[in-house]
Amino acid sequence: MSSGTSTPGIDRDAPVAIHAQISGSLRNRIATGEWPAHYRLKSEPELAAELGVSRGTLRRALTTLIEEGLLRQVRGRGTFVASTTFEPSIAQRLSTLSEDFSNQGIVFDTAVRATEVIDPPRPVAALLDVPAGGEVLRLARLRSTGGEPVTLLNNFVRMDLTPGIADVDFGSQSLFGTLEGRYGLKIGTARRTFSAEPASGEVAAALQLAEGEPVQYMQQVTYLADGRPIEYSDVWIHSGRLKVTSLLSRR
Repeated sequence: MSSGTSTPGIDRDAPVAIHAQISGSLRNRIATGEWPAHYRLKSEPELAAELGVSRGTLRRALTTLIEEGLLRQVRGRGTFVASTTFEPSIAQRLSTLSEDFSNQGIVFDTAVRATEVIDPPRPVAALLDVPAGGEVLRLARLRSTGGEPVTLLNNFVRMDLTPGIADVDFGSQSLFGTLEGRYGLKIGTARRTFSAEPASGEVAAALQLAEGEPVQYMQQVTYLADGRPIEYSDVWIHSGRLKVTSLLSRR
């Protein structure tokens, strides 16, 4: 983007310093959900070019938001939108619920409720770095054991990295297994956030709960080994049928 006076959101004739205008603009993106929690910002050179300002000016704006607790920087990873909730660091192996069930010898069934290619909601598009006009696969599944529903999953997968994925039978195939086996993608890391929330009508009906009963809610962003986001998921867990346990090591 040119560094001329037409840069959107910046009035170079205004009495407000440019770095303050930029921090205000970025703060608004966070407040409106355009940049959701854990969203990774573009690199400083890319963002400075997009805004038409110097890296020094951009850095002053970012520093303001970091001091306010709205952004955080991770060495070697970049700058992220901070979560508004406290998140303890949980050391555990990155595995899916289906892999955990299989490893423990638990027999489970997977019912596919929806498989569709959609324009992603803005927060999902931001988390997955989906460009304007890009599409994602929305995969909705219900996992049950012993005939009782345990988890309701909504996955969103980047289509540009997984052509033809909408044709996969996810009633019998796992998502991570498909990404790694069929597409040769190397899954590296993921960020999981757990919270508790009252079950909405749809969630309650799927998990055979009364509407408003508490459920465990997990959000996850999965990244490839090269740092690109590949999948975002919303998972609702029946608290009476599945407990989440973490094995922690002090050293």
